[in-house]
Amino acid sequence: MAAAAAADTWQPQEQGLREICALLEQQITPGSDQARIWQQLQQLSQFPDFNNYLVFILSRAQDARIEVRQAAGLLLKNNLRATFSSLSPPNQQYIKTQILPCLGASDRAIRSTVGTVVSVLFQLVRVAGWPELLQALLQCLESNDLNHMEGALDAIYKICEDVPEDLDVDVPGLTERPINVFLPRLLQFFQSPHANLRKLALGCINQYIVVMPSALYMSMDQYLQGLFLLAQDPTPDVRKLVCSAWVQLVEVRPSFLEPHLRNIIEIILRANKDQDEEVALEACEFWSAYCDGNMPPDGLREYLPRIIPILLSNMVYADDDEALDDAQEDESLPDRDQDLKPRFHSSRFHGSEAGEDDDDDAVNMWNLRKCSAAGLDVLSTVFHDAILPSLMPLIQQNLSRMDDASWKDREAAVLAIGAVAEGCINGLYPLLSEIVTFLIPLLDDKFPLIRSITCWTLSRFSRFIIQSTEDPKGQEQFEKILMGLLRRILDTNKRVQEAACSAFATLEEEAAEELVPRLEVILQHLLHAYGKYQRKNLRILYDAIGTLADAVGAELNQPKYLEILMPPLISKWQQLSNADKDLFPLLECFTSIAQALGPGFSQFAEPVFQRCISLIQSQQLAKVDQVAAGVLYDKEFIVCSLDLLSGLTEGLGGGIESLVAKSNLTDLLLQCCMDEAADIRQSALALLGDLARVCPVHLRPRLLDFLNVAAKQLSPIAVKEAVSVANNACWAIGEIAIKVGQEMSPVVLAVISCLIPILKSPEGLHKSLLENSAITLGRLGWVCPDVVAPHLNHFMQPWCDVLCAIRDDFEKEDAFRGLCALVRANPQLAATSLPYICRACASWHEIRSQDLHAEVCQVLAAYKQMLGTGWEQCMATLEPQIVQKLSRYGV
Repeated sequence: MAAAAAADTWQPQEQGLREICALLEQQITPGSDQARIWQQLQQLSQFPDFNNYLVFILSRAQDARIEVRQAAGLLLKNNLRATFSSLSPPNQQYIKTQILPCLGASDRAIRSTVGTVVSVLFQLVRVAGWPELLQALLQCLESNDLNHMEGALDAIYKICEDVPEDLDVDVPGLTERPINVFLPRLLQFFQSPHANLRKLALGCINQYIVVMPSALYMSMDQYLQGLFLLAQDPTPDVRKLVCSAWVQLVEVRPSFLEPHLRNIIEIILRANKDQDEEVALEACEFWSAYCDGNMPPDGLREYLPRIIPILLSNMVYADDDEALDDAQEDESLPDRDQDLKPRFHSSRFHGSEAGEDDDDDAVNMWNLRKCSAAGLDVLSTVFHDAILPSLMPLIQQNLSRMDDASWKDREAAVLAIGAVAEGCINGLYPLLSEIVTFLIPLLDDKFPLIRSITCWTLSRFSRFIIQSTEDPKGQEQFEKILMGLLRRILDTNKRVQEAACSAFATLEEEAAEELVPRLEVILQHLLHAYGKYQRKNLRILYDAIGTLADAVGAELNQPKYLEILMPPLISKWQQLSNADKDLFPLLECFTSIAQALGPGFSQFAEPVFQRCISLIQSQQLAKVDQVAAGVLYDKEFIVCSLDLLSGLTEGLGGGIESLVAKSNLTDLLLQCCMDEAADIRQSALALLGDLARVCPVHLRPRLLDFLNVAAKQLSPIAVKEAVSVANNACWAIGEIAIKVGQEMSPVVLAVISCLIPILKSPEGLHKSLLENSAITLGRLGWVCPDVVAPHLNHFMQPWCDVLCAIRDDFEKEDAFRGLCALVRANPQLAATSLPYICRACASWHEIRSQDLHAEVCQVLAAYKQMLGTGWEQCMATLEPQIVQKLSRYGV
């Protein structure tokens, strides 16, 4: 009560009020000195009642401009988020009591700002800390005053959007959960004559579809009936929210929709043709959501002849599409900073990769056209060739319209062919030669956006185009596509350059050795482009050059190719400063080239190596003192540099030893292995393993430090937080083990104690981490059998299970050398897991190492002799095919 009384008695001082209002007035004036104003506001915020002034200006300063009152509210919101808990109870109470009467303010902008402040304050104190709020909201909802109802709904909507679960809790002193009280009233507003109330009420309830409180579950029939009613709403914003509700429901609660499916599909078909593009876009999301969810595909099958024409129609460029402006972009126009999308470098990862890059037709904005193409793509992956009878006649019809006015229809048809390229390949394959023959001339179409989409569509057929090169006609088509894409890489239009470069990179991945006879002409085109591209497309060009290096490998290592390729890249490398983010794609490109050229890269290696060391050093300094470093800290410089050093190590092999010897790389690397950023640790541990392979001598002085740091990445908590870091740490430990042997013994048990839980609980873990754990465990057993063998009973069975799943290669051979060494060291303990050992041995297609094959034979023969009749009993427990495969080992 004392706090409430104090809150009632607070009054602002006139001078302070004028001063703050004047500052806020300046803040919203264009061209004002924002830094100075911000500093003055920060000084004022030191006064304990500063936020009281702000809430007073927002709620009661009728003489101030609306924009000033709004600015006070937004500053109050930010302050509350940062400092509310440290305010005195009277000041906290004053803010709460002043804000509530403004829920029904006469000005909508003020009501909206109040709703934002209420939502932030609610997140801080929750229901129990502000019981007056619920009462005030209910009174507003039941007032029949439009301003009060709208203000309350706006505040509730913002709370539902931010913390929906906080209204679905039991509150001491309340007989019902807040959502149980609000929901019936929200449903009533579906029938309000005021569009904004209908929109806000529906928006509130839609926030609960995913969390599904029991109140909504019990009212589902009423909610669905409300959605059917609002599907015809005259207001586009309401119709959009109805479509959004159907999309969410089909994703998370499809069972509710099944009885009404035919009605809902009819509504979505209508909405997908809505004059308002946002409604049509939201409706279009339904088709992908349906296919991705747990709905029966046959529920859509009969509607395909109606869905597909709508999708194709919506794939035609709208007149206001941003891409139409791109179509005019000449290559000589420099890129603006805002044209450069943020780029993300994937840290180096040792093992089977998870995930693939999404296809992207270079349209940045998600819009109806792109959503329709994605919907068609998803439908093609579910219904496959069944969509072709509805689609192909429309495509042919659009393509046959050759007049200039119809270019957008032709472009949409080419996009549609690309969208279904993978899902409908069985039906399209017999027509592939005909399709490609038709597409090739479109690479030279007069309309830039037809040229660019043709590049993308051809790239979608890359795998099948390469498969066709076995016959002369396919080879001829491949040649035409290759040269056509190279021509488009040199297009004068930036959008076409981008599409051609991306398409060519995709083709390179599939073509591999098919590119070798054409390397010279490819390099000439790519490096000609290098001289004319602006910054944005240069990034894509680097990727195409790097992908080329990955595809052709050591074939690139010829003087005539290097003379074309390297001078421009080295020149750019020297021009760019250590603070220039355009270095990132160039570092990635060099990584691929270094790996492809192998020892052939040695002539370029030293300056590249030194630059990487310099970049890492300057960034590590920038992290603690940006002024002294002269650059802003950006961890991506470190990650890219570490990955390029890994590429150099892999490419040069032992040839990198002299460079490492003359540098402080091992000290820098140890720091990076301990960095708090997971992607830095991931790349650092990959480099650690690469260095262990080729020059372990330079790791020896800090060996135990490296091993302890790597082992820490394998703790259960570390694995959960950063599985890719754990994967690389595990791999690096194994690589070090086979180089340093017995020197591993101080950390062996610590590492094994982390590997065992990984092998025993493989569910949900990355396949690579499991495989690397099994291989590293084997390598440790190989080099330190006496340390590991006493603990066999803790891991032998799950270890053998994982070994069975690893493909035949030298790493699996290492693991089995460890298996044999451990069995020899402790045959009695290993015998309890003999069936598992037998299955692991049978998992080989062929052990290429003769000495390992002999070792496995000896181990199995020794058990057969040792066990006598027990061997036959063991064989009887195994599957017949396993027993048959064991016969290759002479048992």
